[in-house]
Parts: sequence; structure tokens; C-alpha cells
Amino acid sequence: MNKEWLAALGQMTYGIYVLTTRVDDTINGMIASWVTQVSYKPPLIMAAVHPNRYSHGLLQRSNAFALHLLNRSQKEMLKRFKGPDPEKKFSGIPWKTGKTGVPVLENCLAWFELEIRERHAPGNHTLFIGEVLDGGVGVPDTALSTLEYDGMYVGKD
Repeated sequence: MNKEWLAALGQMTYGIYVLTTRVDDTINGMIASWVTQVSYKPPLIMAAVHPNRYSHGLLQRSNAFALHLLNRSQKEMLKRFKGPDPEKKFSGIPWKTGKTGVPVLENCLAWFELEIRERHAPGNHTLFIGEVLDGGVGVPDTALSTLEYDGMYVGKD
């Protein structure tokens, strides 16, 4: 990709989310930033995930995922969800099983539990579009965004 385009893409601002999913007894969580609301009625949210991510395979087989908005004071939590061991990601932090079976993190700024309605692969990321089935707001604060995040994800081949 053109270097100037990459630099320009690096200036775009996104929220930083933790995406969780489950297939049978296998759970995982990952950092996601390419996330947006795409419909009001029904309430739909889209998350873009690269096929090389472990969660991508789970999302392909699953029918649900959860998105968690973190507040700025939870920035250290991102390290936990970058690691390769799914069990360590969830160890020592409070979470519950959502209505769809996906892990729902407690103590976050806000969260959504979504049922996957559509999957699209228009480029090198898969767009998972989920309908909101449940959600909530935790302690009011300021959402963590790419402005506070070390490094910017602009994609990869």
C-alpha cells in the first residue's frame, strides 16, 4: 500500500474494544479497533477481524460475540488480551457467561452481546455483523481510544 495512504490511515481514530467469543468449551478474547454501529433498527454492530487471528476461526464457527468498551484506566488490560493463551486472558478477572454463552467481562465501561447475522469478506478482513441482544453500562468514564493506544493498527496482508 502507498506509504502516504498508510500514514493517513494511521491518523484515523477508533475505539479500543475487547471482543470475546466461544465455541463449545473454547473461549477467547482479542483486541479489536475496527468496530462501528451500522444500524439502529435493528441495532447492529460490525467488527472487522483478520483471518490470521485465532478468534477469527471461532467467530466463523460461532453465532455470537461480545464487545467490551474499556475506560482509559483499563489500558493495562490490553496486554492480557494480546497474549496467545486464552485461559490466561480470563484468569483473575471477573466475567460471566452471557445469554449466548460468550464471555462477558465485568467492570468495563460498557458491553454488548451480539448474535452474528452476517459475515462479509470484501477485502482481507472479515466483517462480522452482530445484532445486539444484550448490553450494559458500567462505571461512567472516558472510553479508551487509539489516541491513548501505543501503536496504530492499519491492517496487514
